[in-house]
Amino acid sequence: MHLSARTRTLRVLAALVLAVSLLATFVFAHRTYGTYVTLRSAYAVGVPAVSTIRAWMSLDYVAGAYDVPLAALVARLDLPETTAGDNLIRDLADARGLARIDMVRDVQAAVAGLAPAAPEATAQSEPPQEPGGLADAFLGALIAYSYPALALILLLGAIGAPVPTGFTTVLAGSLAAGGTMAWPLAAAIAVIASVAGDIVGYGIGRYASQFVARHGRFFGYSGHRRERVEWLFARWGGVTVLITRTLASHLSSLASLLAGASRYAFAAFLAYASAGRILWTAAYFGLGYFIGSDLEAASGFLGSLSGLLVSALIAAAAAAYLIAGSALIRR
Repeated sequence: MHLSARTRTLRVLAALVLAVSLLATFVFAHRTYGTYVTLRSAYAVGVPAVSTIRAWMSLDYVAGAYDVPLAALVARLDLPETTAGDNLIRDLADARGLARIDMVRDVQAAVAGLAPAAPEATAQSEPPQEPGGLADAFLGALIAYSYPALALILLLGAIGAPVPTGFTTVLAGSLAAGGTMAWPLAAAIAVIASVAGDIVGYGIGRYASQFVARHGRFFGYSGHRRERVEWLFARWGGVTVLITRTLASHLSSLASLLAGASRYAFAAFLAYASAGRILWTAAYFGLGYFIGSDLEAASGFLGSLSGLLVSALIAAAAAAYLIAGSALIRR
């Protein structure tokens, strides 16, 4: 059977996609296993490695997460007995005129000496990382302002702002487990804020579609090409919205814009977006609630697992295309 040039090109591209996705699957599988082992280790020990302490954490949060008395922690840090537990580590560093990374080290050393599982904790500890700038500011806001900060972070993240939505949701679950937040209210706020951000993104895309309709020819998006994109989203829009709220959540804002720009039915968009956000929130919030002391490992585990599933699905689709094509050639 003679293959057209277009068919040969598609088969070559499918083979390349298969190779890349298989490599990505291997990498994500390795990462997923590594973060799973870290989670299980922290869970078995009962106290996570002190390397997870960060400047955005409050004394109350550190004391609760590592099961150490607040008063003893304050004493170890040579702070006044009247020091409130809601003080953030970074604020204490600023008040003392210390570099924040040095204050983090002091807190790590104090916790390592007080934690019930101190031998294991110190054995697993690593040098602390430098503060994460804007991300730390948002996480500190969640510690300080609770529900309003949670709503704002997830709303902005769903719209497309570069904020730590996954880490924030894991942290919210951890705070709920410690009694700082009520889990039904926190989970509901997380879902509602995320869906609200999706609606804003959809609205922006819907409004921008008018601009694209008038001026799309200037950047190559008009006529047949535009119709093709709209047809593809109309056919696979529901699956796209659902997957980009769950397995590929970092693409959710882009999918919302495309849904609005292609005039995908709003009711269907809202239904799929809500279902996806419920699943995503349940995964991140639930992991933070049950094994949330090691927040970075918990968030990393779900991120790696999502990458593993997406890359495996892409590899399966590419393999299926090549197998189907080979069967037609033999005929």
